[in-house]
Amino acid sequence: MKKIKYSVLDLSVITKDGNAATAIKRTVDLAKKAEELGYERVWLAEHHNMEFIASSATSVLIGHVASQTKSIRVGSGGIMLPNHAPLAIAEQFGTLETLYPSRIDLGLGRAPGTDQQTATALRRGDLNTAYQFPKDVTALQTYFSESNRTASVRAFPGEGLNIPIWILGSSTDSAYLAAEMGLPYAFASHFAPRQFKIAVQIYRNNFRPSQYLDKPYVLACVNGIAADSNEEAELLSMSLYQMFSGILTNSRKPLSPPIPNLLDSWPQELLDAVREMTACTFVGDKDTLIEKFSRFIDEHGVDELMITGNIFDNEKRLRSYGILAEVFNAINLS
Repeated sequence: MKKIKYSVLDLSVITKDGNAATAIKRTVDLAKKAEELGYERVWLAEHHNMEFIASSATSVLIGHVASQTKSIRVGSGGIMLPNHAPLAIAEQFGTLETLYPSRIDLGLGRAPGTDQQTATALRRGDLNTAYQFPKDVTALQTYFSESNRTASVRAFPGEGLNIPIWILGSSTDSAYLAAEMGLPYAFASHFAPRQFKIAVQIYRNNFRPSQYLDKPYVLACVNGIAADSNEEAELLSMSLYQMFSGILTNSRKPLSPPIPNLLDSWPQELLDAVREMTACTFVGDKDTLIEKFSRFIDEHGVDELMITGNIFDNEKRLRSYGILAEVFNAINLS
């Protein structure tokens, strides 16, 4: 089995006993811990009009996290490019790369990261920007290129900087685009696992080598909850399942403490829907997770795993990422 890189996705989720400031502090705590534990990168995701997520100004938050760490890569998972002018993103990430050289990633998504009404407000009434996504990715690459120096519109800072661009996706559309452009591909299997396998196949089968990447590179984002025992991990995961229940029933709440035996009280329809949405969720102690992740890596051949672990208690969340680092180090040594 090839060595696997491991990384972190965080949305600065607000907890029941907290606010935006405490959520951002939790993000910084996690980034520092991930750096200490040898994680490759920490990504933050753009979401809007969501009361209990504090990562809407994603570029600003990336800068804050990068300023509080020393070596770990920090980036977007992702920037929802149709919400922005490519020039503005080129300037923002050019500035980040200038401040934190060789540490910034730019993951790009096509979805709005919000509801349609908010997307309309973000895009000033032009919802057709989603259809311009491939063109806008190319525009970004152009702004970062040294060959753009003779153009009438240029990105300062940004031009000539090596800022890795990733294509993010939760469907097969993004797989075709990432393959065609020869870019690394990150799939959101932590909430959209249904098309993960076919999307990865499409990406690998259609990949065209580029100046950015000579062979396919697949990152899978999954949910990971680790503890010193399987029983404790299962209990901690109840906060995650409450969160997904809120998404499916449109009754969003802050991240809440785990409720023992929560799933026993759910109607079967809700339980089935949440189970389907969280099919790529790994819960357990170290030995259990070594076995589960080894099977997943072997089956899908991913190059990197990105873990999002929505645990209510911050110390237990940090402990979970510590155990997960031990899991991946053990897998890499096997």
